[in-house]
Amino acid sequence: MTERVKVVTLGCEKNLVDSEIMSGLIHERGYQLVDQADDATVIIVNTCGFIDAAKEESVNTILDMAEFKQTGRLKALIVSGCLTQRYKRQLMEEMPEIDGIVGTGDFNHINDIVDEALRGKKPVKVGNPVFDYDQKLPRLVTTPRYTAYVKIAEGCDNACTFCSIPIMRGQFRSRSIESIVAEVEQLAGQGVKEVSLIAQDSTNYGTDLYDKFMLPELLNRVSEVEGIAWVRLHYAYPGFFTDELIDTIAANPKICNYIDMPLQHSEDSILKRMRRPGRQRDTRELVAKIRARIPDVALRTSIIVGFPGETDEDFQRLCDFVKEMKFDRLGVFSYSTEEDTPAARLPDHVPSEVIEWRANTLMEIQREVSKANSGKHIGSEIDVLVERYDGRSDVYVGRSPYDAPEIDGEVFIANCKAGIGEIQKVRITHAYEFDMSGEGLSS
Repeated sequence: MTERVKVVTLGCEKNLVDSEIMSGLIHERGYQLVDQADDATVIIVNTCGFIDAAKEESVNTILDMAEFKQTGRLKALIVSGCLTQRYKRQLMEEMPEIDGIVGTGDFNHINDIVDEALRGKKPVKVGNPVFDYDQKLPRLVTTPRYTAYVKIAEGCDNACTFCSIPIMRGQFRSRSIESIVAEVEQLAGQGVKEVSLIAQDSTNYGTDLYDKFMLPELLNRVSEVEGIAWVRLHYAYPGFFTDELIDTIAANPKICNYIDMPLQHSEDSILKRMRRPGRQRDTRELVAKIRARIPDVALRTSIIVGFPGETDEDFQRLCDFVKEMKFDRLGVFSYSTEEDTPAARLPDHVPSEVIEWRANTLMEIQREVSKANSGKHIGSEIDVLVERYDGRSDVYVGRSPYDAPEIDGEVFIANCKAGIGEIQKVRITHAYEFDMSGEGLSS
C-alpha cells in the first residue's frame, strides 16, 4: 500500500518553501500527499523555533499529531525545521512519540528519513545548516495558483543579539540570479502572476556571490519573466537599503511599491544593544528618502518591545516615533529571551507583564495610525489581484500592490470583470479599518 503523507507547516514563509520542496520530493518518490492528518500514515511537522511562543506551538503540534497513532493510521511521525536544528537531542530524549528528525540543512533527505522511520529505526539527520535549494529540486506550491514565495537567500550574518536564526539557519548564502530566475520562469509557467522574494536579509543579496549588492539587478531580472505581473520584496534589512534599490523600485512598474523593512526599535541605546545597524537619525533619513522617491509606497515594519534595558522613557519615545512615522503596516513582537543569544545575558530584563502592556499599548497607537492612513487611496484607481468570491456579500475580494498575501488588507470589488487570479483596475470609494496592522479598502 502506498504510504499517505501529511506535511504540517509552522512558522514563516521560508519554512513554507521548505515544506513545498519536501512535498515535491515525497511526491516524486511515489508517496501520496493527503490533506487530512487522520488519513496519513506518515506526518511531517515542519517546526519553527524562533521565539518561545513558536516553540510551544511546535511542541503542542507534535503531541497533537502523535495522537493519530491511536486514533488514526499514523505509522511514523517525522519532525523537521528550526526546532530540530536547535534541539535535536532534547526532542529525541524527551518526546518518544517522534520517529525521525531532519534539520534545516538536510530536508532534501526527507525520503530517506521517512523510509528508515517506517522500518522502525529512529533516524536523526541534523548537520550544519549549509544546504541551499535550487530550481532543480521538485516543489509543490501550496499557495493559490497565482502567487508564490521565492527564497533568494538563506541564513544571516547580521548577528542581532536577540536572534537565534544564525544558529538554526547558518551563515548568509545567496542563490545565483540564474537559479532564481529559472525558478520564477517555472512558476510563471504554472500560472503564477505574483512572486514574493524572501530571505532573512534580502537587501544583502549577492554580496557573498558577487561581492556587491545585487538585489536591484535581481528585481529587474525577475520582473522580465513573461507572465509575472507583480514582484514583491520582503525582509529588507535597513542597513543595506541603497539608493540604487530605491530607484529600481520607483522605476520598475512590476515591482510593487511595498517595502517590508523590520526596524525593531527607534531608540539608539536599544538599537546598539540589539546590534542593529545605524541609529534613529539614519532610519528617519532613509524613510524620508524612500517616501520622496516612491510617493505612494506602503511601508511595513516590525518593532520589538521589552528588550533588556528598555526603560519607560525609551518606550514613550518609541510610541512618539510610531505616531510620527505613520507606518502603513506595523507588527509588534514582545521580546522573548532566546538561550544562547547575547541578549539573554544582558542585564535589566523587563518583567513579562510590562512587556505585554507595552505591546498592547503600541498596537493601540498603530490602530489609530492605520485608521488615519486607511483613506489615502479613496478616489484613486489601483490594480487589484482578484483572489476569491464572497457569496454572503456578493462581492469579489482581492489585494492591491500595497497588500502582501495573508497579512495585510483586502479590496472588496462590487463590479468585478476579472476572474480569480487575474488583475483588474479598481476605483477605491470607501475605506474600512479591520485590524491593528493593515487597512481594508472597498470599491
